[in-house]
Amino acid sequence: MMENSIHLLEQVSLFPSAIRWSWAFNGWILVIGSLAAVASALLGNFLVLRKMSMLGDAITHAVLPGIAVAFLISQSRTSPLMFLGAVIVGVLTALFTEWIRGAGGVDEGASMGVVFTSLFALGLVILVQAADAVDLDPNCVLYGSIELTPLDTVAIGDWDVPRAALMLAGVTLLNALFVGLFFKELRLTSFDPALATTMGISAKSMHYVLMVLVSITAVACFESVGSILVVAMFVVPAAAAYMLTDRLGVMILISVILAVASAVLGHLMALTVPTWFGYRSTTTSGMIAVAAGGLFLFAAALGPRHGVLVKWARRQILSLQILCDDIVAFLFRGEEAERPHPTTEHLASELFASRWSMKLAQIILRWGGELGGGSEALELTEAGRERGRRLVRSHRLWEQYLVDQAGRDTEQIHDKAERFEHFTDRSLRDELARETDGPELDPHGSPIPDEN
Repeated sequence: MMENSIHLLEQVSLFPSAIRWSWAFNGWILVIGSLAAVASALLGNFLVLRKMSMLGDAITHAVLPGIAVAFLISQSRTSPLMFLGAVIVGVLTALFTEWIRGAGGVDEGASMGVVFTSLFALGLVILVQAADAVDLDPNCVLYGSIELTPLDTVAIGDWDVPRAALMLAGVTLLNALFVGLFFKELRLTSFDPALATTMGISAKSMHYVLMVLVSITAVACFESVGSILVVAMFVVPAAAAYMLTDRLGVMILISVILAVASAVLGHLMALTVPTWFGYRSTTTSGMIAVAAGGLFLFAAALGPRHGVLVKWARRQILSLQILCDDIVAFLFRGEEAERPHPTTEHLASELFASRWSMKLAQIILRWGGELGGGSEALELTEAGRERGRRLVRSHRLWEQYLVDQAGRDTEQIHDKAERFEHFTDRSLRDELARETDGPELDPHGSPIPDEN
């Protein structure tokens, strides 16, 4: 074990962040980073759903005085007192936050800000004052030292396993068991605490157990990845998964996958990206946070339901579909009134459409065989005429329905019918016809086309 540690130490001193790939070194870094990310992400899902992401941040920072006092007492970074002190302060953070919010009548964000900044500042003061007595400094807590974790090993049979890997594996297993065994309770208390209470599930108990586990997870990750990365892993994978699905079970699975991907990509980026700019490497913890942020941006942009680019694309497609409907309906009404076939410019002016959108709509209609003629005289094909007949029938049935059933004035029905006509299928048109007794004319006296 000693020879292996010396060999690894030589790699660290000669090649910062282990540029020379070795599974005995880099492999354990990937394992430790992944375990820290997964342990945090499992709990982070429920912090995000409860709109308590800031509370995870608060506990992560506020446990610092508990850790510092435990170090002063035990003079060791591996003492069980470290966990005990962190858990006590973590629970006190949640209690103080709830107390200030209730007694002071302030919102939850303000109460969390008061508690965690005060406790974090107290912890930093203790660390600075005790720097000579305890082997700990603020940078260790904030940024961690994941690159050095493979050096501190424990012999298990013929294997030398890093102590951090064993600790984080235990915490990850604990968090996974908690989420698996209390999945129903966590889901109910996250979405509807009042309903959970009526069903005999204590929402407060689940809240404080969650806070205890958040505290334990934060402390377990301090030495290896630091509090900054823990904050990112509590929030970012869960928030990215939330953008990709609306099912809680799937969300948890996706968050775990994203957490592992962030750890792996972060370490690889720490070794490769700096070389593009003439440097050897950078800290793995920081690059894991960067990788997680990149995955979140990808999910936020391309999420199937909530992605920004996907929503934008859907709006554009819907707008184009509505414009195609408007073109066909306008031309159909023109044929009814025996008006001359309009030009592209005239149609764009009447429908308040831009030139590029009008051209694109015409391409779609011509490709679908619904529009004929040249740009100087647009006309409908038989397929386009059938589509126009359905749209105009929907519009005029809606106008009749709004007058008969909703009691609207004839001057107030056109705009609403204009919106509804684009989303009216055959079954709804038949229902409208039955509700209005199958009228032949709309309220303005225009004939309602037959369905066939």
